Amino acid sequence: MPELPEVETVRCGLMPAMVGQMITRADVNRPDLRWPFPARMAERLTGQNVLNLRRRSKYILADLGSGETLLIHLGMSGRMLISGDPLGQFLHDHPAPAKHDHVVLHMANGARITFNDPRRFGAMDLLETARAEAHPLLARIGPEPLGNAFNEAHLIAAFKGRTMPVKAALLDQRIVAGLGNIYVCEALFRARISPLRRAGRISAMRVAGLVPLIREVLSEAIEAGGSSLRDYRQADGELGYFQHRFDVYAREGAPCHTPGCPGQIRRVVQSGRSTFYCPRCQR
Repeated sequence: MPELPEVETVRCGLMPAMVGQMITRADVNRPDLRWPFPARMAERLTGQNVLNLRRRSKYILADLGSGETLLIHLGMSGRMLISGDPLGQFLHDHPAPAKHDHVVLHMANGARITFNDPRRFGAMDLLETARAEAHPLLARIGPEPLGNAFNEAHLIAAFKGRTMPVKAALLDQRIVAGLGNIYVCEALFRARISPLRRAGRISAMRVAGLVPLIREVLSEAIEAGGSSLRDYRQADGELGYFQHRFDVYAREGAPCHTPGCPGQIRRVVQSGRSTFYCPRCQR
């Protein structure tokens, strides 16, 4: 599933083609994805100006002139792809319709935004902009890791007394928004913290040190366009490149990148997900 850097990369890629533009026609080619689409979705999107394009955790939020917001979740295999942009930033002609093109937005500037999702775990919804934060998918999400509300005091307080492994704590969207398996593994490696350690047993000093490292990993991944492992593509169809800079993720059996460390990267399963770490460096 795309994590915060991938979703942020897609959002930034969509902005030149969508923000300030009218949706002249919306094609909704099926009644649902992971959940049913809202009633009259095509009609409610058609003719609306896109005022802003935001991100909250792993969700893209398109604020419309109607006072509604289009919520987009990419799911496991969803892609938002741009074609035909007259500004010259996207050189792709409009492709022939594909089997899994479930929602297509035709923009007034000639761009076409296609939501393609072979596995159909993605989602779209329309919600009242003024009450967007109260939506069930958004209401309990914690602070954004690149925002001011995610700080040392917050993370120390969130970890206090918790018996769950630190990796599980960082994946809890109520503690911090947008983190997923890849970037938690990478941040814990940089912090030299074992993903198996109980969150509440890590010293406050080490927990505080996680905050800038989480920001660092996410910022580097955004700069690299995210990580392309299977389905993920940027909005212009290009791959992300951060996967070439992984220290631990998907490197089982490979040598540790820490200078002088003789360890090899180990894979374990936690809560059904693969965890990668160096048992020599991470304690």
